[in-house]
Amino acid sequence: MQSLTSASTTMNNSTTMKAGTTIDTNTAATATTTTNTPVTPSRSALSTLVGGTPLLRVSEPLAPAGRGFWAKLEGFNPGGIKDRPGLYMVERARARGDLRPGGRIIESTSGTLGLGLALAGLVHGHPVTLVTDPGLEPSMTRLLSVYGAHVDIVDDPHPTGGWQQARRDRVVELLKEHPGSWCPDQYNNPDNTAAYTPLALELASELGHIDVLVCSVGTGGHSAGIGRVLRQLYPEITIVGVDTIGSTIFGQPARTRVMRGLGSSIYPRNVAYDYFSEVHWVAPHEAVWACRKLAASHYATGGWSVGAVALVAGWLARTMPADARIAAIFPDGPQRYLGTVYDDEYCARHGLLDVPPPPEPELIGRADEREVARWTRCTDVVDPLVLRTPSEEEGK
Repeated sequence: MQSLTSASTTMNNSTTMKAGTTIDTNTAATATTTTNTPVTPSRSALSTLVGGTPLLRVSEPLAPAGRGFWAKLEGFNPGGIKDRPGLYMVERARARGDLRPGGRIIESTSGTLGLGLALAGLVHGHPVTLVTDPGLEPSMTRLLSVYGAHVDIVDDPHPTGGWQQARRDRVVELLKEHPGSWCPDQYNNPDNTAAYTPLALELASELGHIDVLVCSVGTGGHSAGIGRVLRQLYPEITIVGVDTIGSTIFGQPARTRVMRGLGSSIYPRNVAYDYFSEVHWVAPHEAVWACRKLAASHYATGGWSVGAVALVAGWLARTMPADARIAAIFPDGPQRYLGTVYDDEYCARHGLLDVPPPPEPELIGRADEREVARWTRCTDVVDPLVLRTPSEEEGK
């Protein structure tokens, strides 16, 4: 297995492609002249397009010169990281008989899982209905539609659970309207977390040893799934969760959120709170800054989650021992965010343009100590549903 230094050299001298193929850039021009016989695969073969995503070494300006972290570029999947659970949850439901042949798949989504379920529906022959809200980008709505999914948009947020709960309530209604339909329930489905076992094994194979894992947290699926495997392989690993301000997942109050793809206004039961050594909350302008710096310096970037994770991973690369091997999960690519993260007019309108983050996050001792509005970290991570002490409960 390569050392961190030699692995970095390999990444600089070659291009890592899907399914672990490595092409030496010195011979790539010659390779393109080879004639290959085209093959027309069946729809079931589309699932082979998922996985084997490349790693990128990220350094300046996100991390100091000579330091950095490894980014797993899940945007190289057809629809992003949630192609993995989209396919796996459907396959397991079919195997158990929960989802009958031709049965309709109905689920709530902010976009990315919708792409994975649209792919799974195409592969396995299921109609797909995706419940979303007005915050979904018009381009994503169109994309989901052309992939064959029916997009159902709720009109009003739930009074306490926001858009997320409103979407979930609509899913319940649609399940009643369509006998024989099935909902993956990504927030609570253990198959969501199990779907990330291959990703964890890819990381272990590629890096050999991992000291730190940095993940964004939304449904809790990929942090729990990857974390479970890596904790078995590397018992001393540090796992850092990345959330958005205004999210309830780690005990902050629910607020209207600009960032999509991470955070929640409900409490997903897939979140493995005991895995996390610390959590960071990141504000939208801080994620935008990191996304744009990544694009300009590494020709690889993504959406809100990618920016937030990159900011935190870069700080860890700066503050941890120089030989620490840090792996960060980049869940998607930039395409769906061209009208938000990468749109100057949108960012200026929301006060997100050219606002660099502070050099250090603020530190709080407990997640419910105070409401945070900028990059902040906490090293005491607990399930917010058990956060209150018995004396506090008695005093309510």
